[in-house]
Amino acid sequence: MAQVQILVDRTACAGHGMCYGTSPDLIDCDDEGYPILPERPLSDTETSAAQAAAAACPERALSLVDASTASGSRK
Repeated sequence: MAQVQILVDRTACAGHGMCYGTSPDLIDCDDEGYPILPERPLSDTETSAAQAAAAACPERALSLVDASTASGSRK
């Protein structure tokens, strides 16, 4: 399996908190409720948690991308 990284589209994120509520061991939040994501490739276990967090996002602001091409947040 290729290594993946989770990214957030900050223009789409509304700070609902569903992502870190779903995957608190992977995702933290800042003072305004926006996600703080790991800026590194994810382990297999973390990838599963990231998939759950992305699926829980009502704004679809999270995406999983190939870690070799990731460059921080999407916007």
